[in-house]
Amino acid sequence: MDSSTRRQATRQKLYEAAVTLIAEQGFSATTVDEIAERAGVAKGTVYYNFKSKTELFEELLRHGVGLLTASLQEAADVTHARGGSRVEALDAMIRAGLEFIHRYPAFTQLYVAELWRTNRAWQSTLMVVRQEAVAVVETVLREAVAEGELSEEIDIPLTAAALVGMVLVAALDWQAFQSERSLDEVHAALSRLLHGRVSGR
Repeated sequence: MDSSTRRQATRQKLYEAAVTLIAEQGFSATTVDEIAERAGVAKGTVYYNFKSKTELFEELLRHGVGLLTASLQEAADVTHARGGSRVEALDAMIRAGLEFIHRYPAFTQLYVAELWRTNRAWQSTLMVVRQEAVAVVETVLREAVAEGELSEEIDIPLTAAALVGMVLVAALDWQAFQSERSLDEVHAALSRLLHGRVSGR
């Protein structure tokens, strides 16, 4: 394993330790010592990789939302490559979002909680990475309107934010209160919303 691969593996361990601890006890109550201990590394290793706990958390948010954005983009690209419609791409992105949240529930809880706080050092970073995730959905919505699949009357930025928000909040509700449901069931319910089939017509 070369040094850059080893460093990536160490950072991944630190991200996982930090996200679990901060989800359990909050940012302020979590110490660098605890993060190092949970990750199984020396305290100095944390400071070698990140200047501070704040920088670690900021990079954690950037890393996590980057993974989400990549999974949404991949779902759209795969659908497009096999000749699927833009609405099918949106449906695939909903599923990709649910799969991401199922895999990283603690990160998702943290991300959603941090979105509504306004006094954080990482607020500007969070707004940038949030917009990157929403922009992937906006692009597909814009293409769907251009192709005549969706009405020109839709408000693209608000609809994109609503779709991302729907997936995040529904998935957290699923994890916390309806965990007996399968991913397929949750996806089917959100898919009906996307396709406008909730009215039963």
